[in-house]
Amino acid sequence: MSMSTGSSQGLNGEPNLTPMIDVLLVLLVIFMLIIPMSRKALDVQLPDPTPQDKDMKPNPDQIVLEVLPEGVFAINKEPHTRDDLFKRLKEIYSPRPEKIIFIKGDPQVIYKDVIFAMDAARGAGVKVIGVPPKATAAP
Repeated sequence: MSMSTGSSQGLNGEPNLTPMIDVLLVLLVIFMLIIPMSRKALDVQLPDPTPQDKDMKPNPDQIVLEVLPEGVFAINKEPHTRDDLFKRLKEIYSPRPEKIIFIKGDPQVIYKDVIFAMDAARGAGVKVIGVPPKATAAP
C-alpha cells in the first residue's frame, strides 16, 4: 500500500471508495432493521380445502344467517326483514352458551347488507362469525 502525495503525477481520477462503502453498509443495516418491522400479519382461520366427507350433514344446532336480495334476511331458512332481524337474533342467542353464527351472502346482494347482518349479529351477542363451506348449506 503506497500513498500518493500528488507531486509528480497530477490529478487522480479514481474515486475514494471508502466513504461509499460506509454509506452502503449503513443503508444495508437500516433496511435490514426496517423490513421485518414493516410486515403486518393477520391471523386467519381458513377451512380445509379438501373436505373429508362430501355427504356431511350440517349440525342442527348451528345458526346460518342468509343475506338475500332486496333487504331480506333468512335465519335457518326463516325469512326476516331488516327491522326485526336484531330482535330475532337476540331471542335466539340470549339463552345459548355458544355464540356462533354462519353468514351466507347471496351473489346479488350489496356488501352493505352483509355488514349490516354482521353488525346485527354482534349486537345480539354473537362472539364468532363464520362463513359456511359450500358443501354444507343451511339446514
